[in-house]
Amino acid sequence: MRIQKLNAQSMTEIKNHEYNLLNEIANDSMVTQANLSDRLGIAVGSVNWYIKRLIKRGWVKVSHLDRTRLKYDLTSEGMKVFTQRALSYAQNSLKVYTQFREKARKLVLDLKQDDVKQVYLDGDDEMMDILRLTCIEAGIQISNLPEEVILEAKGQDYQVKRRKGKNA
Repeated sequence: MRIQKLNAQSMTEIKNHEYNLLNEIANDSMVTQANLSDRLGIAVGSVNWYIKRLIKRGWVKVSHLDRTRLKYDLTSEGMKVFTQRALSYAQNSLKVYTQFREKARKLVLDLKQDDVKQVYLDGDDEMMDILRLTCIEAGIQISNLPEEVILEAKGQDYQVKRRKGKNA
């Protein structure tokens, strides 16, 4: 029920640098602006500007530990924005995974109907990992050498190449 409430709320706009700063502050409240600059690959002046913006938005509070040392903490609102962004990322990732999984299942079903028993997977990324898993689940063996049927990722789709001049 709580996740549904978070999903129902409008997503607060947050820039990547702001999100990355929130993440760094959540991990280390004693981090310095110089450290943030190094970790995020942005100028110290930009870090300072973004932190002021985060404070103004009510997402971060700053405490003075001494004359030269500051401590940054996420406010409850900052934690909410941070969590919403992470949840949105997870949901989008799951959606993309599901789309690739469906494409892989359709391809594997076609291969099974063509009585293909073994394939070579040309590529080594997440998209090919999904196809590898789907082939294994369907009982199609993964070959270490490109023989008759070669599968590869092409853009956002899978492609079948047949060694004997047959492309599907």
